[in-house]
Parts: sequence; structure tokens; C-alpha cells
Amino acid sequence: MSELKSVILAIEHATLRRDELAKAAARVERNLQFAHQQMAQLEGYASDTDARWTQSASRDISVELIRHQYQFMDRLQQAIAMQSGVIAGVQRQLDQAKSGLLNAEFRLSGLNQVLKTRKMTLARGQRIREQRQMDEFAAMQHARNRMLPMSGEKHDY
Repeated sequence: MSELKSVILAIEHATLRRDELAKAAARVERNLQFAHQQMAQLEGYASDTDARWTQSASRDISVELIRHQYQFMDRLQQAIAMQSGVIAGVQRQLDQAKSGLLNAEFRLSGLNQVLKTRKMTLARGQRIREQRQMDEFAAMQHARNRMLPMSGEKHDY
């Protein structure tokens, strides 16, 4: 079994690594969901503000107020653009995290296959040794049985 210890240890290490990467990917996925929620809030706020502005446009509004409204909407659009950048960055992080997780899964799968192969090899070697011992025992038993009649000994079997 000592032949398997190194592979078992590698499997345990790979499993821990895979679990860490899965947790990290889940964290990044939650961050992406949060970023999308923030984007939806910004877009909803911009839409509501635009709708309110359109409704109030029928009233007499000063040039200064119109200028402030346009500046505010420009700032809001900048915030939406920045949030799009945040979402793209978090999406890249998620893609990298998922890629790392997939690689860890492949590594773990490969190590499990190595362990399975080594166990089969050890079992095959054990069966061969047992068969060899049985063959030797049978050969010795056969030789002993052949020698008995020649020695003249009588046994009551």
C-alpha cells in the first residue's frame, strides 16, 4: 500500500485545491451578480429620471435647470459606462476562475485514474504471486505423492 501513498496524498492535495478554486469561483460569481444588480439599478434610475424629465418638460423650465439635467444625465451615463467596465472585468475574473477550476478537475480526475491503474497493477501482481505459490505448492504436493510409492511407505489414507 506504500506504493499508493504518494498518489493518495496528491489526490488529497488536488481535492483541497479544487475546493478552494470552487469557492473562489463562487465568490466571483456572486460579485458578478451584484455588479449586474447595480447596473440594473443605475439603468432603472436613469430611465425613471428621464421619464420624470419628459413629463415635466411641458412646464416652463429655466435654461439653468435644463443644463443641470443634461449634466446629471451625462454623469449617470458615465456611471453606467463605468459599471459596464466593472461587469466586464468581473466576467473576465469569473472566466479565469472557471478555467482554473476546470484544470483542477482535470488534474484530480487524472490522479484518480493513476490511482485506479496502480491499484489494478498491484492487484494483478498479487494474483500472479498467489497463483505462483499455488502452482509451487501443487508441484511439491505432486512430487511428494509420486515419491511415496517409491519409498515403500504405506499410509492408510
